[in-house]
Amino acid sequence: MINKPDPVEIDFSDVIWEKSPFSGGSDNCVEFGTVGQFIAIRDSKNPTQTPLVYTRAEIGALLDGAKSGAFDHLR
Repeated sequence: MINKPDPVEIDFSDVIWEKSPFSGGSDNCVEFGTVGQFIAIRDSKNPTQTPLVYTRAEIGALLDGAKSGAFDHLR
């Protein structure tokens, strides 16, 4: 198991943030960025708020669930 760092202790200044092309270019979505071996997620409306940090396995499980339709009820 990988120990995730405390997000408060991470320097996010060099992160290249990406958002879904389905967002329509608005600031009403989440953004993803790579931080070493981890993936950070932040609210595009609050870019100065400390992002959440996940392992690639956690993000993989999320993406697999989304692709399978497991979260369609949240739309």
